[in-house]
Order: sequence, then structure tokens, then C-alpha cells
Amino acid sequence: MFSNVLTQINGTLSLSSIAICIGCAVIMGLIIASAYMMSGRYTKNFVVTLSILPVIVAMIIIMVNGNLGTGVAIVGAFSLIRFRSVPGSSKEISAVFFSMAAGLSAGSGYVAFGLIFTVVISLLWLMLYKLPFANGVSNSRHLKVTIPESLDYTEVFDDIFAQYTSSHELMRVKTTNLGSMLELTYDINLKDVKAEKQFIDDIRCRNGNLTIICSRISTVTEEL
Repeated sequence: MFSNVLTQINGTLSLSSIAICIGCAVIMGLIIASAYMMSGRYTKNFVVTLSILPVIVAMIIIMVNGNLGTGVAIVGAFSLIRFRSVPGSSKEISAVFFSMAAGLSAGSGYVAFGLIFTVVISLLWLMLYKLPFANGVSNSRHLKVTIPESLDYTEVFDDIFAQYTSSHELMRVKTTNLGSMLELTYDINLKDVKAEKQFIDDIRCRNGNLTIICSRISTVTEEL
């Protein structure tokens, strides 16, 4: 079942075997791209990349076919591409490695193994993303508060933080409006996310209803 479909005849590869490998690489690429789209946000450029990457890798593996010189040249070319690429999120990096692994299995001739591997990993990926696995409830927030320059920012909100947060840390102090205002940036952990509005209202009463920004700590996403 997991035998190699690539057979050598007089030093050349069978055209039908190559067609089977490339066709399976296309199918695996489409499966991986579909799983990635169903797991969350995506861009068309990245989805297209995931679709064609197994085919490209499979063609390269077939082309190398035991030739050491060609393999070294391809490694050098891949190194140049690596240093000109933009780092992505953990999800995108895992998707790229997934596509490369599928392409390697197809290019090596183990198409049955590659197809089963692709389907199983895609289902596992979707299950982990769809189920509430490792979600949790995040109480962490970025808080930016503008106060008049006359207020002593070191202890101005300590009683409010003690009431509504389990921890808080002043990360940055920035002068604004020609030095007449201060912008304070905190990292906080709320005791109860349902009390967030009351927390902000209490700060508004203390800072004279100036600007307050309370936002979730989000991960940065990169488009490869």
C-alpha cells in the first residue's frame, strides 16, 4: 500500500509515475489549502501558495532523484529565498511545513502515504481549531490613559487597579499636547471582564474624562 510508485527504466523515470506523483501533489495542496481556509482568517495569496507548494516541492524532489550536485544547488537556492521572506505566525509556518512535507512524500513516490498523511493532519488541524482547545478566557489588556500633566501618575490609579485588576504594570509614559498631557500605557489583568465598563468609568472620573483606550493583547499576523 505504501510502496514507491516511481520506477526507473534504463536510468529514466516513468512518465506515468511522474504524472501520478504530480497529480497527488495537486490534490494534497488543495486539501491543505481548504483546511487552512476553514481554520480561520486567510489571504488569497497565502492560500494559493499552499496549493502550489506541494507540486513545486514534488517536482524538485523528482528532478534531484539522487543527483548530489543538483541537490546542493537547490539547497543554495532555497537559502536565498529563506533570507528574502517575511517571518509569519506559527499557524502560517506550520502550514508551509505541512505543504512541504506533502510535496516531499509525493516527490519521493509515496503517494498513498502522502494522501493519508494529508487527510489525517488536515482533520486534526481543523478539529483543534474548531474545538475550544487551549482557548481560555483572556483577561489581559493594554490600557492607555491620558491625564493632565499636573496629576502625579505614579499612584493616581492605584486604588482603582487594586479593585478591578489582579495585576498591573506601568509600561510607558509619554508626553502629548506640547507637554500639557501625559499618556500612560499599562499592561493589566482584569479580575472580572464583565466589570470592564465600570473600570473604565471609574478611570474617566479620575482623569477628567480624557481619552482612554482599553484593548485586548492580540497576536501579530504576517502575510507571507
